Amino acid sequence: MTAIYRWGIAFIQHIQTIQSPGLTAFIKFLTALGTEYVYLPVILFIFWCVNEKKGMRLGLLILLSALINVFFKELLKQPRPFSLEPSVGLAFEPSYGIPSGHAQLSLCFALPLALWFGRSAVIRIGAVLFVLLIAFTRLYLGLHFPTDILAGWLLGAFTLGLWTLFEKRGAVFLTGLRTRLIVAAAVALGINALYPADRGLGGLFLGFSAGYALMLKYFPFRASAGGSGIVRGFRYALGIAGGALIYQALKAVSSALPFGGAASPYYDLSRFVRYGLLGFWASAGAPRLFLRFRLAGKPEQ
Repeated sequence: MTAIYRWGIAFIQHIQTIQSPGLTAFIKFLTALGTEYVYLPVILFIFWCVNEKKGMRLGLLILLSALINVFFKELLKQPRPFSLEPSVGLAFEPSYGIPSGHAQLSLCFALPLALWFGRSAVIRIGAVLFVLLIAFTRLYLGLHFPTDILAGWLLGAFTLGLWTLFEKRGAVFLTGLRTRLIVAAAVALGINALYPADRGLGGLFLGFSAGYALMLKYFPFRASAGGSGIVRGFRYALGIAGGALIYQALKAVSSALPFGGAASPYYDLSRFVRYGLLGFWASAGAPRLFLRFRLAGKPEQ
């Protein structure tokens, strides 16, 4: 064990002097706030009910950040603290340690939101505290070394800088429907090549990006238009219900088919299609339904 690992484990053991069963259960709840189970519903709420452009940008940013994180985890293949000292493991995760995905994604999630919607210092301070809190939960649970957290923050800052640098410049070239669809397909292919362990990410990107391009071309909608808070709440509930129905239906069909299941040679394809249709529903299917039932408005001409 290297000196940096010994120091990291000693640091975690110092934090865990405050542990108790109740606190550990609460910390596990807090660390779940830094996962896709929270980020995705928030992104969809922004896309459907607040500002579709910001929702799209945040969704693609989080996906890019996740891909970068997975790439470096697989490249570096570094252990987690509980792999070297089992006594500090208050939770378990199977992936490699550095860089911390929770630290990186919380930075890429909270800071853009604070800049876009934070009109007061309280909101911006809250965003910083959220990033720090998520990092603390990972240390308390013995899931990351302090150096993992630092690497995650640095990589998150790099991702934000890269996104800011290329976002506006790239948008200049993505003006036509055909160009947008070709780029979406090419990027999805690249995602599958770089991260073959989960075809769902490539499918999600392709479905969401292609759906967004078609929505802009044929039935543009404005998330900020179309009724009161109650109407927007119903819009969001309808969108979530539709997505859940699509996911469960496709999963059931895939499992029922003779070639279904994780051991099937068609498993990757079925997962790609399932998540692709989910992404398409989020950016095109649901907005089209909102417009059809007058739950959302169109952009002003």
